[in-house]
Amino acid sequence: MTAPLENWYTLSIIALFFIGTQRFLYKVSAQRGCNTAITTYTFMGTVTCISFILLLFSNTPLNHIPFLVFISLVNSISFTSATLAHMETLKYLPVNVAYPIIRLNVAVVVIFSVLFFRDPLSAWQIAGIFVAICAILTLAKSPDTRETGDKNIRRGFVLLSVCVLSGAVASISSKFAAMEVDKLAFITLSYLFGTAFAFGLRNRMVRKTTDGGNRDAVIIGISMGLLNLIGFYLFLLALDRGPLSIVVSIISLHFVIPIVLSALFYAEKLKKAHFIGIGLTIVSVLFLRM
Repeated sequence: MTAPLENWYTLSIIALFFIGTQRFLYKVSAQRGCNTAITTYTFMGTVTCISFILLLFSNTPLNHIPFLVFISLVNSISFTSATLAHMETLKYLPVNVAYPIIRLNVAVVVIFSVLFFRDPLSAWQIAGIFVAICAILTLAKSPDTRETGDKNIRRGFVLLSVCVLSGAVASISSKFAAMEVDKLAFITLSYLFGTAFAFGLRNRMVRKTTDGGNRDAVIIGISMGLLNLIGFYLFLLALDRGPLSIVVSIISLHFVIPIVLSALFYAEKLKKAHFIGIGLTIVSVLFLRM
């Protein structure tokens, strides 16, 4: 294996841990009864402000500004659309139906990457991508058994399609941004637009809080912002140096981290499916390195 390959592979693994830990803070926020809107504004605002400050001190000349604005806007719209469609889907379909399908946006990204970027994949890496998708489907299983009426199924699957495609566009646009524009500038603009979109959708995110929930929401939001900024920057570096199909397959396994941390900190029981999924994740990561 060449040194550059090890570089983007290592960056992907580190990004996985940062993004996974950030996702665990969603669980912490929910457990503490925090206001979702405040947590979201603080999280996105933290990323926007810090990345902007770092951009100013980097003294990096900005090139391709029209494309920078365009790709940042595409990334923000697609990410926000995926998030909103995800939330709406769960009103019509049970979690154990919706979540595995939503995570299959990875398959869309892999197909696009192989066809458009002509990613040179070894047999081991192809096997690793397949195992990664199996791990996602296994870990996404939920005991949720809510019933859904037939009249809502069609609407639910339309929303699922929006979610899968929007999530794929968000990943693909990140690849183009990583190759063509300054990464800090892209993060700054993307999250600035994201903050504006989140404000426009604030009524969907507001929830009642417990006493002290606003203070906790701010603290958790800042922590999420720091973790996300590091994780997303490393993700962009990995995309710049490595194949989109493999990098996204690795990063997609990030939700193993909140599962493990929830078991450690909130005594949530790990079921058979969790152990199988975690095992598949380890196998997938090893295969993707070959």
